Amino acid sequence: MSFFGISGMYYSGQSLGEHRIVLAEDSNLFSSMVSKRLKELFDIDVIVCRDYDDLQFAVENASFPPVLAISNINLPQAENGEALNYLLEMSVPTIVFTGTFQEKTRESILAKDIVDYVIKDSVFAVDMLAESVCRFLTNQKHHVLIVDDSPTARALLTTQLKRYNFRTSAAESGAAALDILEKNPDIALVITDYNMPDIDGFELTRRIRASRGPHQLRIIGVSSSTNRLLSARFLKAGGNDFVVRPFVNEEFYCRVNQNLDTLTKIRTLNEKVKVPA
Repeated sequence: MSFFGISGMYYSGQSLGEHRIVLAEDSNLFSSMVSKRLKELFDIDVIVCRDYDDLQFAVENASFPPVLAISNINLPQAENGEALNYLLEMSVPTIVFTGTFQEKTRESILAKDIVDYVIKDSVFAVDMLAESVCRFLTNQKHHVLIVDDSPTARALLTTQLKRYNFRTSAAESGAAALDILEKNPDIALVITDYNMPDIDGFELTRRIRASRGPHQLRIIGVSSSTNRLLSARFLKAGGNDFVVRPFVNEEFYCRVNQNLDTLTKIRTLNEKVKVPA
């Protein structure tokens, strides 16, 4: 089973049909399109809920809880966002699939700690939703290391990445980061602050690159500084990307995905060209 996403994601692996997903959608057209697409791409049988009662029954009357929900903002019997609030109260990770979207809407749904949102405004909407589902279900294979001397910054990034279903580790210094990397060779992405007391982000990047190339591990530098030369210095030190704080959620997740997509493609290509011993 293989899948190429619109934004560049590539998935090649087993069926994802063991995952229980509920779809809260009252439109027959969209519920049919989403159900059919997820079945043909990933062998997932979606549980369709056309109103609030259906949704509550699907979540609360099952042998095991759903691993993910796809939800419209408004449903019959829940015309004011109650369905989304209910899913989050029940700790069900949720992707919002909506045709009603304005800046205020974006702010309100992102404040609820959703996984992602997809807008029903193009012929690619269902495929974009399928990619978002695939990312969430497979992100667990990626191990991300967060390096920052600020406990608050580490906690915020950890929470955000876990919301996307990544495995995470955190280090409060460059030295601690190098120790964690040595003990965890599966780490695929390092997100490091620039300004740290022992080893700054540039030096940490150089030391990582001394043993692990960009085909083995990706590095994203972050900073709240307005110095535009920081990004150039990170890239010259061996980094792959740079993001300025405060993050725009969508941009940050996109940057993380793009770097991991690149690493996945490199590893896949290396496997294909590997010569048997």
